[in-house]
Amino acid sequence: MTGSALLSALAIGLGVGIVGRLVLPGPKAAPVWLTVALGVAAAVLGSVTIRLIGVAVDQALPLLLAQVGFAVTAVVVGVLTAGRRGAEDVPRS
Repeated sequence: MTGSALLSALAIGLGVGIVGRLVLPGPKAAPVWLTVALGVAAAVLGSVTIRLIGVAVDQALPLLLAQVGFAVTAVVVGVLTAGRRGAEDVPRS
C-alpha cells in the first residue's frame, strides 16, 4: 500500500466515522473513538482489498469507492449493533 492510499484511508475513515456518528439516528451506545476506529480500519481494509483484486493504485476512483464503501458499512453496522442488548444484559427488577 502506498503512502497516499494510507493517508486517504485515514482521512476517509476519520470523516466517515465522525459523520456517521452524527447522522445515524437512535441512542448512541458506541463511543466516538469506536466509530472513528471502525471507519479507519475499514477504509484501510478497502484499500487492501482493492489492491488484492488487482486494480492499479494510481486509479483513484475505485480506491476511493472501496474505502468509502467499506468505512460506511463498518460504521453503520458498528453503531447499530452497539446499542443492542441481549436477554442476559437486561436488568431484572
